Amino acid sequence: MDELDHRQLGRDSLFLMADLRVVGSEAEHRVKVRNLSAGGMMAEGQVKVTRGTRIEVSLRNVGWVEGVVAWIQENRFGIAFVEEIDPKLAREPVAPTGEGAPRFVRTPVPQVDPTRLRKI
Repeated sequence: MDELDHRQLGRDSLFLMADLRVVGSEAEHRVKVRNLSAGGMMAEGQVKVTRGTRIEVSLRNVGWVEGVVAWIQENRFGIAFVEEIDPKLAREPVAPTGEGAPRFVRTPVPQVDPTRLRKI
């Protein structure tokens, strides 16, 4: 797919955090994901990259994705993925909402005072 084809893919504006590393470097950087599509994303962060730099980014519920820096503007930059992803996966909850989920993400269960119950 050429650059014009990538621009036609639907993009979701969102705010997620992701880990990014430059290929060949062990250092990981935290970046903000500003928009995401099947073919790429816009990231924001204090990472020193140049156009054409090969990177890997860890997206929530997707995992590590390979890409190439397509453009740079101040502290924002575009990443073109090597292979397309399903961007909807990144929007799904991280933990299950059932019994195994932490208490703060489960639906609250009302507490009933047994002394206030009416006997039938």
